[in-house]
Amino acid sequence: MKVIAATWRVLRGLLLALAAIVIFIEEWGWRPLSGLAARLGRWPPLARLEARISAAPRRVALLLFLAPAILLFPLKLLALWLIEEGRATLGIALIVVAKLVGTAVVGRLFLLLERQLLSFAWFARIVAWWHRTKTRVLAALHESALWRTVRVLRRGWRSWWRRAAR
Repeated sequence: MKVIAATWRVLRGLLLALAAIVIFIEEWGWRPLSGLAARLGRWPPLARLEARISAAPRRVALLLFLAPAILLFPLKLLALWLIEEGRATLGIALIVVAKLVGTAVVGRLFLLLERQLLSFAWFARIVAWWHRTKTRVLAALHESALWRTVRVLRRGWRSWWRRAAR
């Protein structure tokens, strides 16, 4: 029993860390990048395109929402090939750029197409599940020893920084 409990604690910690990374990417990646895409969307040609996207029928909206993942897949394969060919820096840079652009585009598309996407019952269930899961993970994260330690370290860092800035 003790082995199972210890294994579960370790597994739960790993899953919590993975979920925290995903939430970190969503909170501090998705939002700023989709906000940047929104600012770019004020440019009149892009604004017209966004208006057309927002008015898309629900099935077209689903295809538009999935398009970035499909279109970026060949770039990711190219990046892996570059890494295999010994051009790791270029390959990794390509993956990072593709991820940033993809996140910005998907975030913006979600905001533009949310109404149509949520008209699919299965999509609405997934989004509801994600919100519930995110709330539970954030609550567990905030109660974790790791979170408390990071908060203490952050307060110490801020205090040191304020003293050093004087």
